[in-house]
Amino acid sequence: MDLSNFSSNLPQWVKRFAQLGLAAKGVVYCLVGILAFMAAFEIGGSSERNLNKQGVFRFILAQPFGQILLTLVAIGLVCYALWRLTQAFLDNEHKGTDAKGIGRRLVYGFSGLVYGFLAYGSFRMVLGSQGNQGRDNSRQTLVREILQKPFGQWLVGLIGLCIIGIGLYQIYRALSGKYLKNVQTSAIKTELKAMIIRSGKIGYIARGIVWGLIGYLFIKAALEANASKAGGSSSAFVFLEKASYGSYLLGAVALGLFCYGIFMFVRARYEVINTSS
Repeated sequence: MDLSNFSSNLPQWVKRFAQLGLAAKGVVYCLVGILAFMAAFEIGGSSERNLNKQGVFRFILAQPFGQILLTLVAIGLVCYALWRLTQAFLDNEHKGTDAKGIGRRLVYGFSGLVYGFLAYGSFRMVLGSQGNQGRDNSRQTLVREILQKPFGQWLVGLIGLCIIGIGLYQIYRALSGKYLKNVQTSAIKTELKAMIIRSGKIGYIARGIVWGLIGYLFIKAALEANASKAGGSSSAFVFLEKASYGSYLLGAVALGLFCYGIFMFVRARYEVINTSS
């Protein structure tokens, strides 16, 4: 393969893929936020127990023209996955090959794989296969297998700490303003800028809280050697719902996730996307 020719095509497709992918991610998170808010206050019979991305896909599929809508979202998620993999392997963000750069590129690659699997699952739903009915169950199966290995509890606990670390980093990005690093805020209309910047900060904090709760549940599963304690976003929502003033806590996090989805649309429009490898 002629990599020079491939690189010359980057400006034409990397930016488009990134924009479509961020928009699709925005759709998913907005719907997660809406459905979680409905579940918090028992609107329309929604339940927080099925509020993962697969639950969102099923919700989209149930709407008029659902197959077309879900296909569009799936294509967007494929674009997002390809953009992340491009960042990882072609290093168009110029992260380099030192330890920090490799670490960042590994995160890009992992994100690309995760969203690639999400796209695959959504395409399966479009084609009539419901696939896995809950990623929380798949996580619990994975944790159960790890717990049966030597030092399994330590490994699950370490995974939980790493997930909490991701959550704390999301909150750090929000409070430090790093979430705006590549966003052309000067191009945003003055009357909307403050609201958009605030929505991004709230969104990243809410996402960090959810990651933190997922990590806590993994640590709890490790300490109790009980895989059923582990889970994903829907388990985190259940945990919030059961807390004191749980409906209000879940409602606040739901609004934060909706804000995160809105900010993904802002990124799709105003983010500076590097296209040179």
